[in-house]
Amino acid sequence: MAAFGILLVPQWDRLPAWLLVACVLLAGWRWLAQTGRLRLPGRWLRIGIMLVLMAIYIATVRGHFSVDTASSFFVLAVGLKWLETRNTRDFYVVFFILVYLAAVNFLFRQAILWALIDFSAIALLLVGLQHLNAPDLPAGTRNGWKRLGMLTLKTLPVVILLFVFFPRMAPLWSVPMVSGQARTGLSDTMRPGDISNLAQNSERAFRVTFGGEPPAYQERYWRGLILDYLDDETWRRSEQELPQRPARIARDGGVGTLEAGQYDVLLEPTDRKWAFALKNSSAVSDNLVETAQNLFEFRRPADTSVRYRLELQGENRQAQSLSLFERRRYLQLPAQGNPRARALGTRLARDGTPEAVVRQLLQRFREQAYYYTLRPPEMPDDGIDALLFDEKRGFCAHYAGAATFVFRAAGIPARIVAGYQGGEPGAGGEYLIVRQYDAHAWTEVWLQGRGWVRVDPTAAIAPERIESGLREAVEEEGSFLEDDLMSPQRYGDLEMLQWAALQLDRINYQWQRWVVGYQGQSQMDLMSRLPGGIGLKELGYLTAGVVGLALLVAALVSAMRVQRGQKQDRFRRIVGSWQRFCEQSGVPVRTGETPDVLAERLAEALPATADSARSFARLVNRHYYSQPTEVASDLEIRHLRQLLKTMKRQRRQKHSSSTGIHAHD
Repeated sequence: MAAFGILLVPQWDRLPAWLLVACVLLAGWRWLAQTGRLRLPGRWLRIGIMLVLMAIYIATVRGHFSVDTASSFFVLAVGLKWLETRNTRDFYVVFFILVYLAAVNFLFRQAILWALIDFSAIALLLVGLQHLNAPDLPAGTRNGWKRLGMLTLKTLPVVILLFVFFPRMAPLWSVPMVSGQARTGLSDTMRPGDISNLAQNSERAFRVTFGGEPPAYQERYWRGLILDYLDDETWRRSEQELPQRPARIARDGGVGTLEAGQYDVLLEPTDRKWAFALKNSSAVSDNLVETAQNLFEFRRPADTSVRYRLELQGENRQAQSLSLFERRRYLQLPAQGNPRARALGTRLARDGTPEAVVRQLLQRFREQAYYYTLRPPEMPDDGIDALLFDEKRGFCAHYAGAATFVFRAAGIPARIVAGYQGGEPGAGGEYLIVRQYDAHAWTEVWLQGRGWVRVDPTAAIAPERIESGLREAVEEEGSFLEDDLMSPQRYGDLEMLQWAALQLDRINYQWQRWVVGYQGQSQMDLMSRLPGGIGLKELGYLTAGVVGLALLVAALVSAMRVQRGQKQDRFRRIVGSWQRFCEQSGVPVRTGETPDVLAERLAEALPATADSARSFARLVNRHYYSQPTEVASDLEIRHLRQLLKTMKRQRRQKHSSSTGIHAHD
């Protein structure tokens, strides 16, 4: 039951509240029945409970099938199983289905902390299994943990070798992590307040490892998606994704040692297809595809953590002209709304070139009293007009949307880029951590001869946001992570807390990268560094060799134990032969009688064997109570055999002398 409770922890935020309550009540009922305070329900009551809970489950699911709903159904089945545990076989079934539940947990949580929680539950199950097989052994719990520890130490080397060398081949089938639960992260639509909501979230978005020096903080613009269609107050993508058959994402993008100019990204699950990359990058790993807008996408939604690699290119990799269709697309505006912003764009366009329009709008943002805030006011209708001319308080999404609107009104093709900006060093500076509060939106404008050029209004209004991060940008306002009291990042002035959080993140990063992410390409890359250029075929031979060697060692250990057991059996057989000798001599063996007492009764019946019987008893006592080992030595066995032969000879001599006396008489 303790293991069951622990295995529910990784899924507590996925399971509906009624199911958690039901599991507690069902397991509690079984516990009260074990202590004799309640009776287990009969067949019809069990069926009734099952039907009621199934009805609640069906009403909750409402026809939606996903991995989440399947796992919750499995948890419900485990909870109901507690009411059926009446004999040893039932508890064996509970053991196996709880081990399977531990495996299900890895579909959702793969960080090292959750792995340790799962392994602790499995350890409890294995100790419980020992109790199930031998419930009457003294100190069963303590000895069970000792046996489990010894078995773990013995098998761990084999597990590690198999983990490293067992060929990592793609399965013949794959199950996508289709989930009904929303993920934290960027959406493919943007209203003015959306990104400001992410700014109150300190969860990791992704980590980045560079082959050389990372770019300066103000150059860390991680492009994710283009929003180019304005619908009332909402920016969205004009190109919609086509439906496709569900499948798993290729999570392994490791392709050897990082070279200068390359960088690895370990992305947290998003359930989205887009990847994040710096401008003018090209894909190195084959789990990415590049779009026409110098963006990158996965072939399947990122339903789990995924690693991919890119390379920075020095040249501008953009097209140098726009088609007529593209110009219409990036000049689109609603037919009505925000008249003052339209007039501003028209006026700026009359005064100069597109470059001059960009300069003048950025100068307006710098010189006038615009403020960058996580507490923007509620915008009325014509929100862009209210932002630019009345309120002058907003977040990056507000200013990026307003700037794009003005540029389009001035006849300059423009679009919004949504992604992240920044990234703080991890422990030791080995990698960068980009968090959800680094979410950012900026504008790109098309300038003839230069292509798409980044224009970030936030850099003009609050340059400290781009140069140092969100904390410094809103330090005076005091709004940084004000809704996330449990986040270590909120308490940046506590150095020890920050150090501990970064060390924990480093451990988890290496776990994700080299254990969870150790897939086919990563394995082949590691094998290529070994002498001889090991391929898939050689890996198969290595794996067979490791398994064969493990079996050989196990066979040798078993043979040694059998030999030791045979020696022990020889000692017991000799003692048994002595007991039969006593019974044949008219001295019955009594239950619980010590060897000394038996020897004394034999000496009374056959005085000639007294010395031999007492010596035999002393050797038996010394073996059982004085020696550090239970295995008898060859010398002890030979001595006991000799004493038994002496007693048999003495009995024959006594019998012969008695026969001779009777004959003489």
